[in-house]
Amino acid sequence: MFSIVLNLVITVAQVIGGILSGSLALLSDALHNFSDVLSLVFSYVAHKLSRKKASVNQTFGYKRAELIAAFVNAMTLIIVALFLVYGAIERFFNPEEIKSGLVIWLSILGIVANGLSALMLKNDADKNLNMKSAYLHLFTDMLASVAVLIGGLLMKYFQWFWVDSLLTLVIAVYLLIVGFDLLKNSTQMLMLFTPVHININEIVSEVHKIKGINKLHHIHVWHLNDEELHLEAHLDCSEDLKMSEFNEILHQMEHILFDKFKINHINIQPEYKREEASKDFIVQD
Repeated sequence: MFSIVLNLVITVAQVIGGILSGSLALLSDALHNFSDVLSLVFSYVAHKLSRKKASVNQTFGYKRAELIAAFVNAMTLIIVALFLVYGAIERFFNPEEIKSGLVIWLSILGIVANGLSALMLKNDADKNLNMKSAYLHLFTDMLASVAVLIGGLLMKYFQWFWVDSLLTLVIAVYLLIVGFDLLKNSTQMLMLFTPVHININEIVSEVHKIKGINKLHHIHVWHLNDEELHLEAHLDCSEDLKMSEFNEILHQMEHILFDKFKINHINIQPEYKREEASKDFIVQD
């Protein structure tokens, strides 16, 4: 909430400053700051929703809300970046004189405010994709303010007004890079793709070492959110086991899957001599 209020103040100040000074880089930074405000509000709401308890109508609760927030925030980063590219190219061919003094002071304000906000979210950003999306908005905006400051100093002392357009383009390219990376990660989770650090063959190899197991098949592994990694599969047993004996096998599986693959929720369908058309590791249901 502190970051939201702070960025709203910065946005208003930079819009006014950008109009008065004629700086496209400053207006670009203001636009990015406004996208920060929207993304932070969205991230905040998603974070609150993700903590709501599950119910009979929402059996997973709202745990995937933060993934949706990360996806939307990634899209806004890319859209803002494309808008900046267009503006920078247009201004490059039609340069305007800029009041660099105002640009310098407002960019310093942006560096301090965004730097402080980013620092506050840094720890959570390492553990949560939603918080990472909010942190990236703030961190890239701090870098943008640094670029605007450098540009303001160059314009003030060397009258290099074309630097304003060049720095806007550099900011846009950086936004595209971080935006696409965040978009890729959030899309993979929303689409229930197998996490990149998971090797299905390794899972099968480890599980098959447990006595009493014949074959693990029909395997699905996915992220419910940043904190929960799920696995579901069919398990062929080599013998007609009692439930108590199967529970022991399940207990061993849970330990192996958590210790070696960080899978913290498994759902296993036990089978014995069940004839099926396919018992491949991965089967299209």
